[in-house]
Amino acid sequence: MEQTFTYERLLSFTEKIFQKIGCPAKDALTAATALLSADLRGVDSHGVARLIGYVRLWEAKRANTKPAIRIIHETISTAVVDGDSGLGLVVAPYSMQVAIDKAKVAGTGWVSVQHSNHFGIAGYYALKAVEQDMIGIVMTNASPLVAPTFSVERLLGTNPICVAFPAGEEPPFVADLATTTAANGKLEILQRKSQQAPAGWIQDKKGNISTNPHELKDGGALLPLGGDREHGSHKGYALGAIVDIFSAVLSGANYGPWVPPFPAFMSMPDEMPGKGIGHFFGAMRIDAFREAAEFRLHMDKWIRRFRSAEPIQGQERVLIPGDPEREIQAIRLEKGIPLLHAVVEDLEFLGEKFDVVL
Repeated sequence: MEQTFTYERLLSFTEKIFQKIGCPAKDALTAATALLSADLRGVDSHGVARLIGYVRLWEAKRANTKPAIRIIHETISTAVVDGDSGLGLVVAPYSMQVAIDKAKVAGTGWVSVQHSNHFGIAGYYALKAVEQDMIGIVMTNASPLVAPTFSVERLLGTNPICVAFPAGEEPPFVADLATTTAANGKLEILQRKSQQAPAGWIQDKKGNISTNPHELKDGGALLPLGGDREHGSHKGYALGAIVDIFSAVLSGANYGPWVPPFPAFMSMPDEMPGKGIGHFFGAMRIDAFREAAEFRLHMDKWIRRFRSAEPIQGQERVLIPGDPEREIQAIRLEKGIPLLHAVVEDLEFLGEKFDVVL
């Protein structure tokens, strides 16, 4: 059962909740806007469904709502940002802007981040670069829920990668994907709907393929993109490892099994080698490579050719990365954002707790 809310209503509610846990007004709006971008784009697992999780991180004193975010090392085109344990929804916009500002000067800008928290969806930040006629690249590591190929240990996160390219008359190309077969949030949605998971998403604690969406609670693990070796899981494993190294080994954040878990009730890992969760941001000015108008012209040509590709029987059309999310956003801005009953209950709980009307 679902209930529909306007974007404006959910944004206002979320902004007020962030203010109630101590975020300054500007940061509260920044965090709420970043979080709601997931719901608008149809990534329901990373939107307001996670609001209660951020509140619990704050209650556990693991998220600082008044962080002193700062650059701790930089060159003309690179920087390392310390997020001071702030909400990733606040740290990430700051860091992406640093990358953009450096790209304006040097052609490209690269920022690695330590001491942060979960930042929502990567696509929101990559599109910030697109707005400046730049290519945006975003990565983050995450709670260790993923077993490397041939292992039963949970050593990696879902570790998403997003790359966004501006175009001319066509909408931007936005590839935003987890390096697992499915993100953990997809399991949470299945749990709320009392549905089974497709084979290839998860394994049990002994390494056997499972369809139980609650498997992680019993020691199981998410699987890298591909699901198993025969379907290329070693490639998904490699991609997740690349994200982990760029986001954390490069910045001084925690990596591998030492990444702090998002659920506040889970204990922190022992002897963590770094600070908080890590992110990585890149901004590349188009005219640092070729004349921007020419690039946009050829991006339009690329997009139109692929979109016109002959579909296999039974399929209506071929999509460009970013098409489904853009189309869902247009619908949800007009008709509202549907939320599962369990999510609405969580929001109502927060509303009562902080005296904020949903």
